[in-house]
Amino acid sequence: MPSSVVAHMIYNADTLTLRIIFVSGMIYDYKGVPETVYLAMKSSGSKGTYLNKYVKGHYSFEKIK
Repeated sequence: MPSSVVAHMIYNADTLTLRIIFVSGMIYDYKGVPETVYLAMKSSGSKGTYLNKYVKGHYSFEKIK
């Protein structure tokens, strides 16, 4: 299901980094994210809701763009 907030997600299992590319063009890297969290978000009906509930505020992040 397409998201109105999240344009694309990229997960690096080696570094446990979840890169979120927003529809607005902003890019954030969330650090220390377990693969199970990424897979759950990937299969979630609402990527934005999942991101807000289970990722934001739970993992450190770096704004890339």
